[in-house]
Amino acid sequence: MDGFINLYKDSGWTSHDCVAKLRRLLQTKKVGHGGTLDPAAKGVLPIAVGRATRLLQYLPTDKAYRAVVRFGLTTNTDDLAGEVLSQSPAGHLDRATIEAQLPNFQGTIEQVRCTAPFMLTASGSIASLAKAASTSRYPAVASPSTLFKRPTGHRVISLS
Repeated sequence: MDGFINLYKDSGWTSHDCVAKLRRLLQTKKVGHGGTLDPAAKGVLPIAVGRATRLLQYLPTDKAYRAVVRFGLTTNTDDLAGEVLSQSPAGHLDRATIEAQLPNFQGTIEQVRCTAPFMLTASGSIASLAKAASTSRYPAVASPSTLFKRPTGHRVISLS
């Protein structure tokens, strides 16, 4: 079998988990993906099978995400999966206030990556070491990321 599969990846699966499962199902070693999605992310993962794996290098590298943001919450892993460190009310925020700040997050910025270290467990899943180690031992690393304006007509913020 040669070709591409647009695979919907649910949360909890790594991109490599998806490739490994397809290798077993399709009984071939020549399976690859066109871009890593975080384990917590859901979305389309382009998968190449057989001779199509040679074409992966020509796929666009830009990604687009739609996210749910929870204001006023801080965790030890910088995501909703971690232990809550602090919580503060965010009821004073409204859509107009938040949307007025969005231009500050467009263009090329120095994005600080998640400070929690991760490891591959014996079962093959990724686990956060944040509970086992102080994140202060792992310095935050900034790298350039380009953030683009949202497409017109898409809802950006849902305050609940």
